[in-house]
Amino acid sequence: MARIPLDPPRTRLFRLAEWYARRTYGVLPDPLAAMGHHPRVLLTDARFETSLARWNRLDPTLKALAVMASAVDIGCSWCVDFGYWISTQEGVDPGKLRAVPGWRDSDLFTDLERQVMAYAEAVTATPPAVTDEMVAGLRRRLDDAQLVELTMMVAVENVRSRFNSALGLTSQGFRDRCEIPASA
Repeated sequence: MARIPLDPPRTRLFRLAEWYARRTYGVLPDPLAAMGHHPRVLLTDARFETSLARWNRLDPTLKALAVMASAVDIGCSWCVDFGYWISTQEGVDPGKLRAVPGWRDSDLFTDLERQVMAYAEAVTATPPAVTDEMVAGLRRRLDDAQLVELTMMVAVENVRSRFNSALGLTSQGFRDRCEIPASA
């Protein structure tokens, strides 16, 4: 159950964001409704997410696996649900996304995908558990811009997942009934 009302003041900005979200996703995402209580937060997040959507140096599957691994590690069911839905819409293999919670025991992933998910978990840990060896291994496969994008996407997912989890936002059924457990 959400820890904040999901019926914010119907400002002009919120109505515009709501219209766009319903047109794009078919429903009003709960995080957007929560942010509607603070128009500057909503506007900043909308601008930021619009900018993120244009980042394209990192392979979409690697990006999706990193984001999903972070969301699973934090335990954000809203993020897992939405991340699965949006990533499959973008062509990421749904089998790989479903396997993220148990990626260490799955044979679906390449060595690079495993390195990316291990890195995402290390970035997500408190305190971060990233090692020089991890980064060196990734730098053998990714250029500096890709590594920066990967790192920032995991950091961004930490913000999203922690915001949603703290406010009690849970799966909205974007993936019909998300079968991916929120934590491994």
